[in-house]
Formats: sequence, structure tokens, C-alpha cells
Amino acid sequence: MSGFQSEKSTVLNYYNALDKAAASEIAEVIQQHVSPDYQWRAFHPFGELSDPESIASEFWLPLREAITSLQRRMDVFFAGDNFIDQGDSTWVCSMGHLMGLFDQPWLGIQPNGKLVMLRYAEFHCVRNGKITQTAFYFDIPHLMIQAGYDPFPQQTASAIVQPGPAPHDALLFADADPTASQRSMDVLNFMINDLGQWQSGLPLEEELARSWHQDMLWWGPAGIGATYTIARYAEQHSRPFRAAFSDRSKTQHIARIAEGEYSGFFGWPNFTARPTGGYLGLPPNDALCEFRVIDIYRREGDKLKENWIFIDLLHFLNQQGVDVLGNLRVS
Repeated sequence: MSGFQSEKSTVLNYYNALDKAAASEIAEVIQQHVSPDYQWRAFHPFGELSDPESIASEFWLPLREAITSLQRRMDVFFAGDNFIDQGDSTWVCSMGHLMGLFDQPWLGIQPNGKLVMLRYAEFHCVRNGKITQTAFYFDIPHLMIQAGYDPFPQQTASAIVQPGPAPHDALLFADADPTASQRSMDVLNFMINDLGQWQSGLPLEEELARSWHQDMLWWGPAGIGATYTIARYAEQHSRPFRAAFSDRSKTQHIARIAEGEYSGFFGWPNFTARPTGGYLGLPPNDALCEFRVIDIYRREGDKLKENWIFIDLLHFLNQQGVDVLGNLRVS
């Protein structure tokens, strides 16, 4: 693992220009910082885009018109060589909230005139001073909850505005010790290989304890929620999630990186499964559903301590014929 100052500077310069840009300048700012073959992936309803004009007009302009005085509050920032392609690509990860005043409708969600925080995570691939790919995942259902909606009445854990890492040390503007970074990658890979296929044969809590501290924090997306300790994580997410799905595919990632005590990955999709046990209040069905996920982790020692999870649950529902945002627009 080499230093990542150039890649980090590219992303920070992009954020600085984007966050300061007037509405009429957003497309130009994106154009200046990305490669000609740029690929942008985002949660439902946006999907895959490549043209800076489209990214500006379909996402950034409507968001900034709806949520005024928008500012970025970043909790996590790190970079790493991509484990998936043996280090051929370098990615920069950012996580936090886009905060502002919800003053106009967005995606059919009606405003409340109050402070809201849209939790987000991004992975940027940087080559030769340009961003070539972006995965931009954000928790729209959590914004809905802040605005007074109840899209997931059967949520099993807590829907709260989620803080960053407990040590407040995840803004790695300086490069971290490569030895610590490798240790984090090793811990992450062990967890993925040990837990990723749900096939260990151990009791669930014992299986989880191989990778996680007993007082783990799992910051899940709205619809599932946040939970604390292995016992409550097993009860409030892992056991019901596993019971809900069958035919789970192998884990697939586009990028997997680590720096210092932090690591993360994303896929498009990460895996597929069938909700043959029913999930999120829907009846059991045989639809083969994609799960688009970003996970960000904090390691403590040789186990994982905290995990921030972004799952495109609107896309999951849409694959089963439930268009949450479309129904809002109709009403």
C-alpha cells in the first residue's frame, strides 16, 4: 500500500468546488473533476449516469433546491488500493451527512421546513488526477422519517441520526500506517469469508463473535435501523434477515479498501437473494432481488467494532413491485 495524498486531494478539491458552486456551475464543476468515461452509480431512483449535465440536473439541482443552505458534514475519509483488482485501482471513501433545511419537495417527499440530515457514503476511483467512477449511496427513507413519514412500520431496530466513529479519528487527511491498514484489510476479509455466505453451522451469536466485539455497533439503514451488541444485532437484524432470504449468491464487490483502522466496500449489486420468508412487511415471494450496499467498518484490535451500512431498500422494494417514491408522487 502506497501513499494516497494525490487521490485524496483530488476528491477534497472536488468536494470544495462542488459544495461552493452556484446552481449554474454544478455541471461544469463535475466536468472539470471527472474523466471523459466517468461512471456515476447512485441509489434508486437515480441508478447509473455518466454525463455531468444529467448528474447535475437529475440529482444535485433538485436536492439543493429542496434542501436549502446545504452543507457537507463528513465523519469518515480514507483511501486505499483496491483489494478486488489486486491494487490496480485506488479509491477514496467519504461518509457523513448532507445537512440543510427541508424547504421544498424532493422526489415527492413533502418538506417540513426543518433541519434534516441525509446520510451518505461515497467511493471515488481516482486515476491521473481525475475521478473515473463514483458510487454515491444515500439513505432516502431516513430522510422520509425525519420529514414525518413512516415507510417501514415493522422496523426492528432504531431509526436515529447516526454519529461517526466513537474515537472521532476517521478523517484521514494524512495517510495512515500501512501496517494498520493491512491489519484492517485482513480483519475485513476474515469477516467476509467467515460470515458472508451464512454457512458456518455455528450458533449465530458464536459465529458473529469470531469477527465482532461483543459491544459492536451496527448502524443500519432506515427500514432496519441501528443496533448495539452482538445479542441485539442477532435479534434485531441478522437472524430475521437470514430467515427472510434464500438462494443468497456469493458476495461480489467492485471495490474493497482499508486505511488505518477503517475499511469498506461496495458492490453493484453486492449479492442477490430471494425473499422467500418475506421482509419489510412484504409477503414471501420468489423475486430474485439485488442488494446494492456500501459498508464502512472500524476495527479495534483484531475484531470489528462499528459498521455503517447503506442498503438500497427502495430498489429492493421496487424489484417486488412496490414503488415507494412513485406512490408519493401520485398522492
